[in-house]
Amino acid sequence: MAVAVDVSRFENVSMAPPDPILGVSEAFKADTDATKLNLGVGAYRTEDLQPYVLKVVNKAEQLMLERGENKEYLPIEGLAAFNKATAELLLGADNPVIKNGQIATVQGLSGTGSLRLGAAFIARYFPGVKVLISSPTWGNHKNILSDVGVPWSEYRYFDPQTVGLDFKGMIEDIKGAPNGSVILLHGCAHNPTGIDPTPEQWEAIADELEEKGHMPFFDVAYQGFASGSLDDDASSVRKFASRGFEMFVAQSYSKNLGLYAERIGAINVILPTADLAARVKSQLKRLARPMYSNPPVHGARIVANVVGDSVLFDEWRAEMQMMAGRIKGVRQKLYEALLSKDKSGKDWSFILKQIGMFSFTGLTKSQSDNMTDKWHVYMTKDGRISLAGLNLAKCDYLADAIIDSYYNVK
Repeated sequence: MAVAVDVSRFENVSMAPPDPILGVSEAFKADTDATKLNLGVGAYRTEDLQPYVLKVVNKAEQLMLERGENKEYLPIEGLAAFNKATAELLLGADNPVIKNGQIATVQGLSGTGSLRLGAAFIARYFPGVKVLISSPTWGNHKNILSDVGVPWSEYRYFDPQTVGLDFKGMIEDIKGAPNGSVILLHGCAHNPTGIDPTPEQWEAIADELEEKGHMPFFDVAYQGFASGSLDDDASSVRKFASRGFEMFVAQSYSKNLGLYAERIGAINVILPTADLAARVKSQLKRLARPMYSNPPVHGARIVANVVGDSVLFDEWRAEMQMMAGRIKGVRQKLYEALLSKDKSGKDWSFILKQIGMFSFTGLTKSQSDNMTDKWHVYMTKDGRISLAGLNLAKCDYLADAIIDSYYNVK
């Protein structure tokens, strides 16, 4: 029997605004213009602008079918073969941290879930400690920290004058943070700017963190996908590990294996002893249990199968290099189109200096709105475009849209 109520208890629930990133795709789908272009969500597309399932993923899934693997629950910490593989990919199999058992690894729900688990750990065991995040950063970083009650502030990162790294400002803000703060760093292919510190700058950042007693928290979402090299893209994390830092590292396989919907990633904590690693892992599991109980198995088996088979592993590296190479080609073509069309002498070389799937154009919100309203180019309002959603054939069109928006819209 239905219960009649005069006023719903949910009347005070307001409509949430569209997600600033995922909402872009919803708007794109509703647009019927033939010239429309979706450069909002960071998902790889082929030259035909179609989603791409890696061939090596299909082969790994075929192996799972042939073995008749079941769908039983995983342990709270996830698939053991995956956890071993992901830690070794991050640090290198021969790394002393691995050999000495100084790392606590727990499978998480891709990068977001792994970051959330790390943030929950900070909230519980380091109450009141502030996390510094780059300005700008991936939008969900703020949501994750705020939702678990971890205080955060920003450090300078992007210099709008040079469309490059504000290294001086970054160091000043890290130096000015309370001793023992947590500094959230992007391991490679900074999102949204595509601007990474040089190896020398990474050393200086490590020096400053060490002097202030800060703890690094790396977000590694693009290992192998940024440069095409798993080792090069992990060099920042390995540098800090070699210097003996205690640190968190979140990983995701959405981009480098194209496992967007499988929600496969990990949270790692690097510690000075195996005993501490065991204790920290036990508490990460304790946090995960009421949050999602245990992680999904399908993506974890794909990663474990690919990394655990030398033939599949080599094929994966080749496919990563292909994807990274296509994005580099599009980046070069866009730069050349802008250079040929813009006769003002403006320096567009920042596009080539950025790395990974994104380019931070420097366009304002109103200019970004013009990109969408007039040119049907869908992008985030901070001026970020995903080059993974662009093809060579559309570079001239995009260059026209950028030039029009930059010069004709305040």
